[in-house]
Amino acid sequence: MGSPTREQAGAARGAAVFRVLDREIDRVRRDTGAAPRVLDVGGGSGTWAVPLAIAGCAVTVVDTSPNALATLARRAGEAGVTDRITPVNGDVDTLAEVAPADGADLVLGHGLLEVVDGPGRVLAALAAAAAPGGAVSVLTVGRYGAFIGRLATGRLVEARALLTDPEGRTGTDDRLLRRFDAHRLQELTAETGRLRTEVLQGDGTLEAWLPGPGQEGETAGRDERDELDALASQVGALAEVAPRLHLLARRY
Repeated sequence: MGSPTREQAGAARGAAVFRVLDREIDRVRRDTGAAPRVLDVGGGSGTWAVPLAIAGCAVTVVDTSPNALATLARRAGEAGVTDRITPVNGDVDTLAEVAPADGADLVLGHGLLEVVDGPGRVLAALAAAAAPGGAVSVLTVGRYGAFIGRLATGRLVEARALLTDPEGRTGTDDRLLRRFDAHRLQELTAETGRLRTEVLQGDGTLEAWLPGPGQEGETAGRDERDELDALASQVGALAEVAPRLHLLARRY
């Protein structure tokens, strides 16, 4: 954890994901009247933790990288939310030792499943850290989105490997251990015996198709793009070819 590759999902901040997380945070506030307790596993640099702390959450970030945690501290200080973020040097393999079971309203595992050994075991650990009725948010790299990306840039050998390799890898030098399609991600979630999928969507669905807005009217263009991306991400066929897959599951 803590050293994302260019393609790793934890480095991304998609509008579609934040919309789902915002709804979940609002639900916790309505139900408990307290600040949502968030556990961000592998999110040391603060890509997700800092915005959630700004939104009023109490966020614990577990990561093995001192450099990533240092970046988190700097970002938290700049945003004025140092008191809402607790950094912990630890690993998902020993998560129970640094994060209490049943202790979080929302658990993030963004950019984890594509780089860890035993993704099923890791997902089970995330589920154990969530309170009953709480949620686990998983963001990972999509197999078919990666295929479209390689195809669009003429890397046909890699594109073929992404379709034929059991783990969706491009070869032995691939820095990711696997990529997921929607079926496998849902299957892995069900196998924990503790999680029920509520949301499965694409993230960054338009990235390969729509150029970014120009400098003139950039904010308006970005807002319109984010709105369209969120709509497209909820369409199953389009979600499957998004660069990232996002799943929100409920702990039962």
